[in-house]
Amino acid sequence: MKLAVFDFDSTLMDGETIDFFAREFGIGERVAAITERAMNGEIDFFESLQERVALLKGLEFAKVEAISRSLPYMPGAKETIAELKKRGVNVVCFSGGFRTATTYAKDILGFDADFSNALHHKDGVLTGLVGGDMMFDFSKGDMLVRLQELLHVTPAQTMVVGDGANDLSMFAHADTRVAFCAKEILKKEATVSVESKDLTQILQYI
Repeated sequence: MKLAVFDFDSTLMDGETIDFFAREFGIGERVAAITERAMNGEIDFFESLQERVALLKGLEFAKVEAISRSLPYMPGAKETIAELKKRGVNVVCFSGGFRTATTYAKDILGFDADFSNALHHKDGVLTGLVGGDMMFDFSKGDMLVRLQELLHVTPAQTMVVGDGANDLSMFAHADTRVAFCAKEILKKEATVSVESKDLTQILQYI
Protein backbone atom coordinates (compact mmCIF):
# COMPACT_ATOMS: atom_id res chain seq x y z
CA MET A 1 0.00 0.00 0.00
CA LYS A 2 1.30 3.42 -0.98
CA LEU A 3 -1.71 5.73 -0.68
CA ALA A 4 -4.49 6.02 1.92
CA VAL A 5 -7.30 8.52 1.47
CA PHE A 6 -9.65 9.35 4.33
CA ASP A 7 -12.91 11.23 4.35
CA PHE A 8 -13.02 13.82 7.14
CA ASP A 9 -16.56 14.27 8.48
CA SER A 10 -17.74 11.21 10.42
CA THR A 11 -14.49 9.43 9.52
CA LEU A 12 -11.44 11.32 10.82
CA MET A 13 -13.77 13.58 12.80
CA ASP A 14 -16.69 12.41 14.93
CA GLY A 15 -19.59 14.30 13.35
CA GLU A 16 -20.36 16.63 10.44
CA THR A 17 -18.56 19.97 10.49
CA ILE A 18 -21.43 21.86 8.89
CA ASP A 19 -23.83 20.52 11.52
CA PHE A 20 -21.64 22.03 14.26
CA PHE A 21 -21.79 25.40 12.46
CA ALA A 22 -25.56 25.12 12.04
CA ARG A 23 -26.12 24.43 15.74
CA GLU A 24 -24.21 27.60 16.58
CA PHE A 25 -26.50 29.48 14.19
CA GLY A 26 -29.67 27.96 15.65
CA ILE A 27 -30.59 25.88 12.59
CA GLY A 28 -29.01 22.59 13.60
CA GLU A 29 -31.92 20.23 12.94
CA ARG A 30 -32.72 21.81 9.58
CA VAL A 31 -29.17 21.45 8.24
CA ALA A 32 -28.61 18.01 9.81
CA ALA A 33 -31.67 16.67 7.98
CA ILE A 34 -30.23 17.78 4.62
CA THR A 35 -26.81 16.35 5.53
CA GLU A 36 -28.35 12.99 6.39
CA ARG A 37 -30.18 12.79 3.07
CA ALA A 38 -27.01 13.70 1.16
CA MET A 39 -24.91 11.07 2.95
CA ASN A 40 -27.56 8.45 2.22
CA GLY A 41 -27.39 9.33 -1.47
CA GLU A 42 -31.00 10.53 -1.54
CA ILE A 43 -30.17 13.98 -2.96
CA ASP A 44 -27.40 15.43 -5.12
CA PHE A 45 -24.33 16.33 -3.08
CA PHE A 46 -23.58 19.58 -4.92
CA GLU A 47 -27.14 20.83 -4.48
CA SER A 48 -27.20 19.82 -0.82
CA LEU A 49 -23.90 21.58 -0.14
CA GLN A 50 -25.11 24.79 -1.76
CA GLU A 51 -28.40 24.63 0.12
CA ARG A 52 -26.81 24.04 3.51
CA VAL A 53 -24.12 26.71 3.14
CA ALA A 54 -26.73 29.24 1.98
CA LEU A 55 -28.55 28.70 5.27
CA LEU A 56 -25.39 29.76 7.13
CA LYS A 57 -25.33 33.23 5.55
CA GLY A 58 -24.59 35.79 8.27
CA LEU A 59 -22.72 33.46 10.63
CA GLU A 60 -19.58 35.15 11.97
CA PHE A 61 -16.44 33.74 10.38
CA ALA A 62 -14.62 34.00 13.71
CA LYS A 63 -17.14 31.52 15.12
CA VAL A 64 -16.58 29.22 12.14
CA GLU A 65 -12.85 29.23 12.84
CA ALA A 66 -13.34 28.65 16.56
CA ILE A 67 -15.68 25.70 15.99
CA SER A 68 -13.29 24.25 13.37
CA ARG A 69 -10.54 24.23 15.99
CA SER A 70 -12.60 22.43 18.62
CA LEU A 71 -14.05 19.53 16.65
CA PRO A 72 -13.93 16.04 18.22
CA TYR A 73 -11.60 13.75 16.28
CA MET A 74 -12.45 10.11 15.81
CA PRO A 75 -10.90 7.70 18.33
CA GLY A 76 -7.81 6.13 16.80
CA ALA A 77 -7.44 8.69 13.99
CA LYS A 78 -4.04 10.01 15.04
CA GLU A 79 -2.68 6.56 15.87
CA THR A 80 -3.86 5.04 12.59
CA ILE A 81 -2.35 7.81 10.48
CA ALA A 82 0.93 7.57 12.40
CA GLU A 83 1.10 3.82 11.78
CA LEU A 84 0.36 4.22 8.07
CA LYS A 85 3.06 6.83 7.69
CA LYS A 86 5.49 4.59 9.58
CA ARG A 87 4.81 2.02 6.85
CA GLY A 88 5.66 4.57 4.16
CA VAL A 89 2.09 5.29 3.09
CA ASN A 90 1.05 8.74 1.82
CA VAL A 91 -2.03 9.78 3.82
CA VAL A 92 -4.47 12.31 2.36
CA CYS A 93 -7.82 13.75 3.47
CA PHE A 94 -10.65 14.39 0.99
CA SER A 95 -13.59 16.29 2.44
CA GLY A 96 -16.85 17.64 1.13
CA GLY A 97 -16.56 19.88 4.18
CA PHE A 98 -14.31 22.85 4.77
CA ARG A 99 -10.68 23.92 4.88
CA THR A 100 -11.12 25.74 8.18
CA ALA A 101 -11.49 22.27 9.68
CA THR A 102 -9.30 20.02 7.50
CA THR A 103 -6.25 22.28 7.25
CA TYR A 104 -6.27 22.77 11.01
CA ALA A 105 -6.64 19.02 11.56
CA LYS A 106 -3.75 18.24 9.20
CA ASP A 107 -1.08 19.21 11.72
CA ILE A 108 -2.89 17.59 14.64
CA LEU A 109 -3.70 14.24 13.02
CA GLY A 110 -0.60 14.12 10.85
CA PHE A 111 -1.93 13.49 7.33
CA ASP A 112 0.08 14.79 4.38
CA ALA A 113 -2.45 16.90 2.46
CA ASP A 114 -6.08 17.97 2.51
CA PHE A 115 -8.51 18.69 -0.30
CA SER A 116 -11.80 20.33 0.73
CA ASN A 117 -13.96 23.41 0.21
CA ALA A 118 -13.73 27.07 1.23
CA LEU A 119 -16.55 29.05 2.81
CA HIS A 120 -16.74 32.50 1.25
CA HIS A 121 -16.84 35.27 3.80
CA LYS A 122 -16.91 39.05 3.61
CA ASP A 123 -16.83 41.72 6.31
CA GLY A 124 -16.39 39.01 8.92
CA VAL A 125 -19.49 36.95 8.09
CA LEU A 126 -20.36 34.07 5.78
CA THR A 127 -21.96 35.13 2.50
CA GLY A 128 -23.71 31.81 1.95
CA LEU A 129 -21.39 30.92 -0.95
CA VAL A 130 -18.90 28.05 -1.18
CA GLY A 131 -16.27 26.81 -3.62
CA GLY A 132 -13.39 24.38 -3.69
CA ASP A 133 -11.99 20.96 -4.53
CA MET A 134 -14.81 18.67 -3.33
CA MET A 135 -18.08 20.17 -4.51
CA PHE A 136 -19.59 17.30 -6.49
CA ASP A 137 -20.53 13.62 -6.18
CA PHE A 138 -17.64 12.77 -8.53
CA SER A 139 -15.01 15.04 -6.94
CA LYS A 140 -13.29 12.51 -4.67
CA GLY A 141 -12.89 9.92 -7.41
CA ASP A 142 -11.65 12.54 -9.85
CA MET A 143 -9.04 13.83 -7.41
CA LEU A 144 -7.97 10.31 -6.44
CA VAL A 145 -7.20 9.41 -10.05
CA ARG A 146 -5.12 12.57 -10.40
CA LEU A 147 -3.17 11.74 -7.24
CA GLN A 148 -2.59 8.17 -8.36
CA GLU A 149 -1.17 9.39 -11.66
CA LEU A 150 1.01 11.99 -9.95
CA LEU A 151 2.37 9.54 -7.36
CA HIS A 152 2.51 6.55 -9.75
CA VAL A 153 0.18 4.55 -7.50
CA THR A 154 -2.23 1.85 -8.70
CA PRO A 155 -5.70 1.04 -7.33
CA ALA A 156 -4.14 -2.12 -5.84
CA GLN A 157 -1.80 0.12 -3.82
CA THR A 158 -4.63 2.39 -2.65
CA MET A 159 -6.93 2.31 0.38
CA VAL A 160 -9.92 4.63 0.78
CA VAL A 161 -11.96 5.13 3.96
CA GLY A 162 -15.31 6.86 4.17
CA ASP A 163 -18.88 6.76 5.46
CA GLY A 164 -21.27 8.39 3.00
CA ALA A 165 -22.56 8.49 -0.56
CA ASN A 166 -20.11 11.16 -1.70
CA ASP A 167 -17.29 8.66 -1.00
CA LEU A 168 -18.59 6.26 -3.66
CA SER A 169 -16.63 7.90 -6.47
CA MET A 170 -13.28 7.26 -4.75
CA PHE A 171 -14.31 3.69 -3.90
CA ALA A 172 -14.33 3.02 -7.65
CA HIS A 173 -10.56 3.56 -7.86
CA ALA A 174 -9.20 1.60 -4.88
CA ASP A 175 -8.92 -2.12 -4.21
CA THR A 176 -9.13 -1.66 -0.43
CA ARG A 177 -12.42 0.11 0.32
CA VAL A 178 -13.27 0.67 3.97
CA ALA A 179 -16.81 1.60 5.01
CA PHE A 180 -16.38 3.18 8.44
CA CYS A 181 -19.60 3.34 10.51
CA ALA A 182 -21.07 3.91 7.08
CA LYS A 183 -24.38 4.34 5.31
CA GLU A 184 -25.78 1.26 3.57
CA ILE A 185 -25.17 2.75 0.13
CA LEU A 186 -21.41 2.72 0.81
CA LYS A 187 -21.25 -0.63 2.61
CA LYS A 188 -22.47 -2.33 -0.56
CA GLU A 189 -19.29 -1.26 -2.37
CA ALA A 190 -16.84 -1.89 0.47
CA THR A 191 -14.30 -4.67 0.88
CA VAL A 192 -14.08 -3.94 4.62
CA SER A 193 -16.73 -2.67 7.04
CA VAL A 194 -15.91 -1.31 10.49
CA GLU A 195 -18.92 -0.79 12.74
CA SER A 196 -17.38 0.76 15.86
CA LYS A 197 -15.84 4.19 16.27
CA ASP A 198 -12.21 3.10 16.42
CA LEU A 199 -10.13 3.79 13.33
CA THR A 200 -7.29 1.55 14.50
CA GLN A 201 -9.51 -1.41 13.55
CA ILE A 202 -8.75 -0.83 9.89
CA LEU A 203 -5.06 -1.61 10.40
CA GLN A 204 -5.74 -5.34 10.67
CA TYR A 205 -7.00 -5.37 7.08
CA ILE A 206 -3.87 -3.85 5.53
